[in-house]
Amino acid sequence: MHHLLNLLAAIALLVWSTHLVRTGILRVFGANLRHILARSISNRYTAAISGLGVTALVQSSTATALIASSFVGQGLLTLPLALAVMLGADIGTSLMTVVFSFDLSWLSPLLILAGVVMFISRQQSAAGRVGRVLIGLGLMLLALRLVSASTAVLTQSPVVKALLFSINSDLLLEITVGAALALMAYSSLAIVLLTATLAASGVVPPEMALGLVLGANLGSGLLAVVTTARSAIDVRQVPLGNLIFKVLGVLLAAPLAGLWLRSVRPYVADPATLVVLFHLSFNIAVAILFIGLTQVVARWVERLLPKPEKNLVAGRPHHLDPSALATPSLAISCAAREALHQADVVETMMVGMLAVIKSDDLRLAEELRKLDDSVDELYSAIKYYLTKISREALAEEESRRWTDIISFTINMEQIGDIVERVLLDIEDKKIKMGRHFSDAGMAEICELHARLIDNLRLGMSVFLNGNVRDAQKLLEEKARFRDLERAYATSHLVRLTDNTVQSIETSSLHIDLISDLKRINSHICSIAYPILDSAGALAPNRLRMSEGLLAGRSRAEIAA
Repeated sequence: MHHLLNLLAAIALLVWSTHLVRTGILRVFGANLRHILARSISNRYTAAISGLGVTALVQSSTATALIASSFVGQGLLTLPLALAVMLGADIGTSLMTVVFSFDLSWLSPLLILAGVVMFISRQQSAAGRVGRVLIGLGLMLLALRLVSASTAVLTQSPVVKALLFSINSDLLLEITVGAALALMAYSSLAIVLLTATLAASGVVPPEMALGLVLGANLGSGLLAVVTTARSAIDVRQVPLGNLIFKVLGVLLAAPLAGLWLRSVRPYVADPATLVVLFHLSFNIAVAILFIGLTQVVARWVERLLPKPEKNLVAGRPHHLDPSALATPSLAISCAAREALHQADVVETMMVGMLAVIKSDDLRLAEELRKLDDSVDELYSAIKYYLTKISREALAEEESRRWTDIISFTINMEQIGDIVERVLLDIEDKKIKMGRHFSDAGMAEICELHARLIDNLRLGMSVFLNGNVRDAQKLLEEKARFRDLERAYATSHLVRLTDNTVQSIETSSLHIDLISDLKRINSHICSIAYPILDSAGALAPNRLRMSEGLLAGRSRAEIAA
């Protein structure tokens, strides 16, 4: 019993250390990995090479699948190219398995010591995150040595021998066990390394080890599908296509595993080396055989998981992928995309607001007011999603982006509230009373509204790209809009002195409306503050004001 507990503890340590390395590398290089992957994909072959490189670094084909899926959702990458990325990603996992199969136990104490010193001394810095990776690598090597030591004793147990013999008699059972272990361990890399160690210890015969390796490959495909089961269709298509490749590969490789073993065994005596070489050979063969079929498999996937028609005014969150939370940089990107979706709904409300003013359409006004519920729902969903992202896992730039997204969504939510109140005023004070603005007054409202829409679109661009020049232009628009609002308020008072009937009847509504438009513009221009602050281009008085406003809003809204 004692030896069994030691083995289970060693396996748990192997799984946990693999997780440490994967998450640590993503924290250090997460955003850069996405940029490298996006820039290096031009055809299916470069896509496969990019997937190989990224996965060799992060040691997780599942993480690569999430990154590739996000690109498909943004239209930056086609589904066939994303599937080619995944073929390369599986080779990357295999290469890392080969590296860790060598006897590197002497490195374990050195890596753990260096990693602990770096992590404790500078936890919040890049050096601290690199230290976390070194700790994970050292623990992986230590775990593999502990697994080997524990299995040496268990090998002699008659019960263990009988159990392994029963599994060894059935290839389908071996594949099933391998797939189940990969799902439970959340890592095919850990299971293949474990299988290689067991084979080297003599616990698992080579024939059975190959069946477990095929199962681990199948399990990694199932793992990505299960992880993204609640995600958007765009995200789910890539793992499903990769699973189809793995199923086809296992069906082809299972009958040929014995032939491969007889051909290679005379040249490779070490069972552990046989296991990792079979894992590498399997994934290379799958990539070579199926890289020309990515278009075909993409069409199969699109039939199985057809994309729904896009509706920009739907309140349902489109991009808040729960599976991306394990990759903080990717989760930040998902939240930013959803914030832009929220801004699209706000723009629909603002464009429709002028149509209601011109046409006195009560039905349209009611539909637009209902959209404010969608804006509020999106804001709550984005806020909740962001709170689930570990702030400690974010780099300094990503942490600033987290704050920018919160600020942006707060402003969009408050703009939605203002538009809703404006629509209610239009209904009560204009449409139901049968009143109309004067021609001059209507022209002023149209001018302010046009500037407002232009500023909103500029603000969305500033939020998306972080361009300092555009941010400065947005703040300049705030002053111009304020001056224009004052001028139009004065013009309205002049019309009142001329006893213009329409101006007198709508005076209160007109003044309130242009004041509300100015408030909306102020919220839009607030988008520029964090960008200019980060660039050091914000005047000290504006910096203090923006920090106070953001801190107050963030504390109140996040606590809500």
